[in-house]
Amino acid sequence: MGKRYVERERVTGETKVKVALDFDVREPIELETGVPFLDHMLRAMAFHGGFSLSVKAKGDLEVDAHHTVEDIGLVMGDAFREALKKSSGIMRYGYAVIPMDDSLFEVVVDVSGRPYLYYNASYNQERVGDFDVNLVREFLYGLSSRGRINLHVIQRYGINAHHSIEALFKALGKALASAYQISTNAGGEESMSTKGLV
Repeated sequence: MGKRYVERERVTGETKVKVALDFDVREPIELETGVPFLDHMLRAMAFHGGFSLSVKAKGDLEVDAHHTVEDIGLVMGDAFREALKKSSGIMRYGYAVIPMDDSLFEVVVDVSGRPYLYYNASYNQERVGDFDVNLVREFLYGLSSRGRINLHVIQRYGINAHHSIEALFKALGKALASAYQISTNAGGEESMSTKGLV
């Protein structure tokens, strides 16, 4: 385990979610959400971001995947926020543009403490397998709001929904890794903003 290893958990009447995150090591990546497509996307995000991620979730999937995907985003946001507290000074900004076949996604993050989600994407399919593509935004909203991350996600183009969403998650992983990278002139929170505080 690295110095920035964190665990967060959320239990409600609809879901039970536990997340472990570590920016200082690449492994393990362990995903058991009950939503196979989301597992695939989170694995791509962590692998290409170069950080360890464990997500264990049980939700009311007999209803649909909405509560599970949303709550995973919330708990991951909590973990990212806690990882920031364990960092002596990070780069704060991250940016990535990733292609996958016919698709190209741009993701920009600012770990500013001021949450905001800009999400500009559309898909030619309503579902990828059993996964409702509208849940991508729900996940990102939870992540950005609880992580207090300014997150901009822009689809430059794309035809196949699977390719598009995978390009998005790979770009998200790389952008987050860049933002949470320890700065070479790390001086704590005051080094991240001209205000002296984020």
